[in-house]
Amino acid sequence: MLKKIRVKTNRRVELLDISQQIKSLIKEEKINNGIAIIYTPHTTAAITINEHADPDVVADIISEINKIVPFSDGYQHFEGNSAAHIKSSLFGPSETIIIEKGKLLMGRWQGIFFCEFDGPRNRELYVKIIED
Repeated sequence: MLKKIRVKTNRRVELLDISQQIKSLIKEEKINNGIAIIYTPHTTAAITINEHADPDVVADIISEINKIVPFSDGYQHFEGNSAAHIKSSLFGPSETIIIEKGKLLMGRWQGIFFCEFDGPRNRELYVKIIED
């Protein structure tokens, strides 16, 4: 099964919690066991898993990644978004999560995030479910 999910971002750098969308998809499709691969085809976006209980964690991640990879640093790429490309490569385009008994096998505090590094934009991501 392959599903496309559209995402609208509102800021230049943003981590959107997409956990509920993925959970709902698994429930709707009545998936019992397998794996979910969440992938974005954009070179200035990423997918990551981290804490979603405290929004300060997301704020701290954004703050620190912007320090590590500043928006302007003498980059050569003519579009002016090299920082976004670098951030995307550091985070990665996908995550794989085990599905067990109809639920994502994730830690209590973990959430799935779509990472925008060159927004705001209309984006998409794909969810591929491979059932046992």
